[in-house]
Amino acid sequence: MFVFREVADFQLSVDSLLENKNDHSRPDNIVQAKRLAEKLKCDTVVSEISTGPGTINFKINREVLTKAVLQQVIEDGSNYGLKSELFSSLPQRKIIVEFSSPNIAKKFHVGHLRSTIIGNFIANLKEALGHQVTRINYLGDWGMQFGLLGTGFQLFGYEEKLQSNPLQHLFEVYVQVNKEAADDKNIAKLAHEFFQRLEMGDMQALSLWQRFRDLSIEEYSQIYKRLGIYFDEYSGESFYREKSQEVLKLLDGKGLLQKTIKGTAIVDLSGNGDPSSICTVMRSDGTSLYATRDLAAAIDRMDRYNFDTMIYVADKGQRKHFQQLFQMLKIMGYDWAERCQHVPFGIVQGMKTRRGEVTFLEDVLNEIRLKMLQNMASIKTSKQLENPQETAERVGLAALIIQDFRGLLLSDYQFSWDRVFQSHGDTGVFLQYTHARLHSLEETFGCSYMNDFNPACLQEPQSVSVLQHLLRFDEVLYRSSQDLQPRHIVSYLLTLSHLAAVAHKTLQIKDSPPEVAGARLHLFKAVRSVLANGMKLLGITPVCRM
Repeated sequence: MFVFREVADFQLSVDSLLENKNDHSRPDNIVQAKRLAEKLKCDTVVSEISTGPGTINFKINREVLTKAVLQQVIEDGSNYGLKSELFSSLPQRKIIVEFSSPNIAKKFHVGHLRSTIIGNFIANLKEALGHQVTRINYLGDWGMQFGLLGTGFQLFGYEEKLQSNPLQHLFEVYVQVNKEAADDKNIAKLAHEFFQRLEMGDMQALSLWQRFRDLSIEEYSQIYKRLGIYFDEYSGESFYREKSQEVLKLLDGKGLLQKTIKGTAIVDLSGNGDPSSICTVMRSDGTSLYATRDLAAAIDRMDRYNFDTMIYVADKGQRKHFQQLFQMLKIMGYDWAERCQHVPFGIVQGMKTRRGEVTFLEDVLNEIRLKMLQNMASIKTSKQLENPQETAERVGLAALIIQDFRGLLLSDYQFSWDRVFQSHGDTGVFLQYTHARLHSLEETFGCSYMNDFNPACLQEPQSVSVLQHLLRFDEVLYRSSQDLQPRHIVSYLLTLSHLAAVAHKTLQIKDSPPEVAGARLHLFKAVRSVLANGMKLLGITPVCRM
């Protein structure tokens, strides 16, 4: 429940002015605040100056506040908050965001959902701030598992099944070949030979692998379309199978490569043989590894994009891998390794379909859409929807994203179907509902009242609380731009929606005098605009009806 009490619009801490003084020489803060406040005068902007414990509080002339905020929101539109002076000295950068990065030939697992939506949020935010952003999907499309899969398909694969349900069939083949390889050494040997043939560029092996890759991207594209996510570049480890050999030569040339008794090649990052700082970069048969291909990819991207920052969005289990990757780039003489950054995140626990099966993202999205459709069908207004499937999908995605973004990205969290489907409280459904409700207000009353409005008509505490909150949007964007955490924006939008819900109850438009109705409509339009801006940054498409 929101209780409205008048709070200061701005607050100045006396401490911040006395930072350079020693504690014992500082007079009592309350006295100091009063003394300073007495020297300040109100003017046309500041209507009231008061003091609190060690603070000076400023209240802005309500008409000035109303006019300034609403005008700014309407004029700046989708750029509201981004034109703030908080960002005025921000240099425009070239930024690469690598995210999602599923392993091909497997159905899109829910485990990749977090990297996908977090990476999309970071790319959206950086782009909104005016940076030149390149979104890269670096597919897991190379490695020994493709030796197994290639061999498995030759032994157990069916062409017609590959045509009708490619990734499901490849998943079944992979499970079967792994089971057989555990008992039959010969299968493991065949898999090893198949991967060697891939590395050597054997046309037959490559053409089978290429089919697996193309079919995977085709299916993933459908998932990304549903999520409203796009990439500028589909890359993959396979792109760097040759370049990784150049990386090995570079490491060798710098005297960093060491051969082990087993015939593998390693780099000792500690210089003193510390086992935890040893990174293997080549197998005994000369084939490349994940780490080598990642080094080649980073060097190639610097050559092609000359980036200022490269952000890798991957789970916290990969922390050590990225620390070693950046360290290796540094000892190879690439100072720009400092511009590379890993954004780690925690694990989602318990994300299974309601039937408790292994979770592919498609199943989760289908289940959410179905449930949202059922919920909407039980509300009589939903019958007017032009495209109920699309609306249900968007509302369901909002529910999924808000549940994920509410906490610290680094935290693991327990997935809850009940929380996803809640329409009240701090949920994505509530944000979508608020947006749709405000949109319907504009549709109902828009034309009759949207001419000039009188700012003097928005003096109620409910209006003032909304205006004060709208005023702070830039601070929230700034906080998220600093630590790349979406929770600041989520928390801001949920509070805005709660404030709007209370204002909507008390500030009637129907039967109010025209200038009062017009002023209130402007207020609600501003709320909807800022709500939509924030939702889009998070990767949510706002709905206009539900």
